[in-house]
Amino acid sequence: MIQQIVKDVLKPKVIEIDHGLYTTEVLEKLGKAGAFRHHIASQNNGTVDVFGSIQDMATVSRECMTTGFMMWAQDVCTWYIENSENDWLKQEILPKMVDGDCFGATALSNPMKYFAGIEELKLSAEEVEDGYIINGTLPWVSNLLEKSDKHYFGSIFHVHDSEGNTKDVMALIPCDLDGLTMKQMVEFAGMEGSGTYSLLFDNAFLPKKYLLADPIKPYLEKIKAGFILLQTGMAVGVIQGSIDEMRKADMTLHEINEYLDDRPDELEEELEEAIELIQALAEEPFTPGVDYMKQVLEARLLGAEFCKRSADAVMQHCGAKGYIVDAPAQRKQREAYFVIIVTPSIKHLRKEIARLEA
Repeated sequence: MIQQIVKDVLKPKVIEIDHGLYTTEVLEKLGKAGAFRHHIASQNNGTVDVFGSIQDMATVSRECMTTGFMMWAQDVCTWYIENSENDWLKQEILPKMVDGDCFGATALSNPMKYFAGIEELKLSAEEVEDGYIINGTLPWVSNLLEKSDKHYFGSIFHVHDSEGNTKDVMALIPCDLDGLTMKQMVEFAGMEGSGTYSLLFDNAFLPKKYLLADPIKPYLEKIKAGFILLQTGMAVGVIQGSIDEMRKADMTLHEINEYLDDRPDELEEELEEAIELIQALAEEPFTPGVDYMKQVLEARLLGAEFCKRSADAVMQHCGAKGYIVDAPAQRKQREAYFVIIVTPSIKHLRKEIARLEA
């Protein structure tokens, strides 16, 4: 069913998406086909199948990684709710998000950098009796729609209480929240159709019914591996899509392309080995301990570095035709580099791995 949706619904829209079309049509159909259900035990007969979600994301990313990225945003947002202790969110929002009737995003790029000692946390809030008054700005959050009552994102902010204490909490935030302004400030070279906005909070009041975690540390430890492993679906898909384009180029350029490094058969063999590693790690996403988390980070790093190789290889295999406007090869290159820089980026991953090793 996922492959059929890609062929019939997504493929005809890929060029428009690449030029900035944000649409939830594909996400809706993917939800109805069960793409967001695998890793959510409460919606999947008690089974946590993270690898199933990775596979569906890879199938979509093979054709369009912008849409694969939005799938990841949806997947991790459902992951946040599922692993919280908030029964209201689990009853009222989670089933709709899993079914593709509402849409989820993650605003954890800045918080992840904050916890890694790279940035300061950009949102702060005052805790009042029935909620939080939030202020601050987030530069880029994706899979959103301005003033939509069907779009939500998970975020983390400093909280100051009446006694002068400070803590970090995480909550789900609706896009139609009063005091929240959403603006599309820039145009991106790739991933432009991902519904990406800058967010400005000006005394925005968020009711406590949207709370995901307080205290936050044990909750983050629980969701972290799944968050990172799910990103490998984008990597696997765009690498396979690059291999597809290399094989198409070989139909006319095989005799000269055989002198290149990173030939498609070689890359595909390595990709199969990487998928086996990812599948093994995804079997137990709640495994405690430093050793497991280090393996997860290394698998994600492998995906990013593999994307860099495939991006270089697909352009070399296609030659000048890869530079034609809307050529699949240069789209694959731009998509692959997004895996390299999206949080956690290669440099962020290497920093975290070094910290764990120390």
